[in-house]
Amino acid sequence: MSNQLRGVLTALTTPFTQDESLDVETLRLIVDRSIDAGVDGVVAAGSTGEVGALSSEERLLLIETVIQQANGRVPVIANTGATSTAEAIRLSQAAEKLGADVLMLVTPYYEPLTLEETVTYIKDVARSVTIPVMLYNIPAVTGVNLDPATVRALAEDVENIRYIKDSSANWEQALQLIHHHSDVIGTFIGWDVYLYSALIEGAAGVMAGTANVVPGEIVDVSRRIAEGDLQGALGQWKKVYPVIDALLSVPFIPAVKAGLALQGLPAGSPRRPTADLDSDDLNRVKQALSALYQTVG
Repeated sequence: MSNQLRGVLTALTTPFTQDESLDVETLRLIVDRSIDAGVDGVVAAGSTGEVGALSSEERLLLIETVIQQANGRVPVIANTGATSTAEAIRLSQAAEKLGADVLMLVTPYYEPLTLEETVTYIKDVARSVTIPVMLYNIPAVTGVNLDPATVRALAEDVENIRYIKDSSANWEQALQLIHHHSDVIGTFIGWDVYLYSALIEGAAGVMAGTANVVPGEIVDVSRRIAEGDLQGALGQWKKVYPVIDALLSVPFIPAVKAGLALQGLPAGSPRRPTADLDSDDLNRVKQALSALYQTVG
């Protein structure tokens, strides 16, 4: 299978103003930050983007803004999954009309479905559009795991199911997807601490919320691996890993926003009830960035 989508995808944060409205102008800056750093694509309305706290109308505004700002420089992946098939179809068809390059389908959450119900949902939504679809496997949220055999069957049955973002944190499963099923589907690993390992193993790419904060460093690791400079890639990974580890060791959504603010690009607070980092967690992120850059005061 020939995969057009490869490399580092930033799972974009969603900036808010003080009154918790979408901060469209800051979003444009965040998009540019990742693209200027060399990422291979940007993702709108994903988990890092607080999709669960957004209305349907806000999600479409977010997707539209990212598409406009990217302006064809990199592909835009739009998360259009929802808790009902009808809403997911509505969002997916709207995102396709807006110009999204790929749709990412988180499977329904809150009420756990059977695997059969989940598969039916995926097929119905994917067949309602013509652009490529990326499955989004995050069983900790949805209660349903898309195992490799199911993923393969879906890719073989529905022509436009081309990719999967695997956020299961199950490394054995990730390896099976990469090594046994890459002929029918491109695997993007969505667990940031695995990104070096995933790229070494031959994953199509990685989708990283931490790429909001350290996009250039992650891109450098990816490009060195692609060029065969494995020793150089490992050296760069060892430098950036402590920052990724710090961001993932504290509440992640506020950590990403704190990391941006520490680098001069405030993205506001998370939407309530999610809180900002406490002082100890903020200091952990600050120290990790200071060690990397020696510039964050």
